Amino acid sequence: MTDRIWNFGAGPAVLPEPVLKKAMQDIWNVAGSGLGISEHSHRGKVFDKVIKETEQACRDLAGIGDDYHVLFLQGGASLQFSMVPMNLLPKDRTADYLVTGVWSEKAVAEAKRFGTVHEAVSAAATKFDRIPPVSDIKYSSNPVYVHLTTNNTIYGTQWISEPPVPAGVPLIADTSSDMFSRPIDVKKYGMIYAGAQKNLGPSGVVLVIMRNDLVEAGSKDLPTMLQYRTFAKEHSLYNTPNTFGIYVMGEVFKWIKAEGGLAAMAEHNAAKARVLYDYLDQSKLFKARALPGSRSLMNVCFFTASDELDNKFVAEATRAGFEGLKGHRSAGGLRASIYNAMPAAGVRALVDFMKEFERANG
Repeated sequence: MTDRIWNFGAGPAVLPEPVLKKAMQDIWNVAGSGLGISEHSHRGKVFDKVIKETEQACRDLAGIGDDYHVLFLQGGASLQFSMVPMNLLPKDRTADYLVTGVWSEKAVAEAKRFGTVHEAVSAAATKFDRIPPVSDIKYSSNPVYVHLTTNNTIYGTQWISEPPVPAGVPLIADTSSDMFSRPIDVKKYGMIYAGAQKNLGPSGVVLVIMRNDLVEAGSKDLPTMLQYRTFAKEHSLYNTPNTFGIYVMGEVFKWIKAEGGLAAMAEHNAAKARVLYDYLDQSKLFKARALPGSRSLMNVCFFTASDELDNKFVAEATRAGFEGLKGHRSAGGLRASIYNAMPAAGVRALVDFMKEFERANG
């Protein structure tokens, strides 16, 4: 489409064009109902069909069984930083956290409000430029759960696979920026949560996949809206959810399936990332932030020799039709977020632009 630019923003992020085109139609008149999806009651037949189809599409993509609830919540992943320990961390127990970036640090800070937190490993000493080796992880004697962030948007690192956890201890993962970018074995987790706005849909929805026994194990002394059982019992419809966001998530799930499923997404994403990292590794001007072996396939963080040159690159890239390349304010530098919906052509166009910039400024 000639009136669209390349969106490399970290979130809210690029959405698949077929989904956007379908949403354009359905925000006006969905399913021939004469009303747009955003106008339908969350208790009505049209939205009831939408949310059921969205949940089933999610289950189908990852092979999620009936022993897990699939919930669509609000408050972003940031609220989950609090809801997880509120529900699952008694004051006399310890939760173990694997700290690999700003978002896992924020999760730790919230958890400390409710119980004891043990940082089983941290990459802070190396400014989060890598995922720590499994051998560095030192779990506490009896953690109630282990928490990790699978992909780090700010520093561009990603766990290649799940680290081993103590037997019988549930693994809880914030997968906000790489959920459904590759196959995921849900059985390895007690709980998975993901803000939708990076790889699953628009902002305002959080996908929660939670084992049934953990839902029931949650504290009953919390406000109603902060208990997972509230939403599990009511199938995410205790109160009015983000109906449009859930609809778009369902369309994204269908798009992923049509593209070949999670295995195909993994191949697509690895190929895109390889194009950009290969260029960065041979460039004399641009340098990748994350070390090989820890590099994210979703968020490629890099920099030039100076802040001034970084800013010049962002300004010229914006004029050339590339959006969202400025790094996070806490890390600086540059960042290209290449989620599922970013076409390979967009990455190739970016690399071509970077080569021209290097020729002019190297």
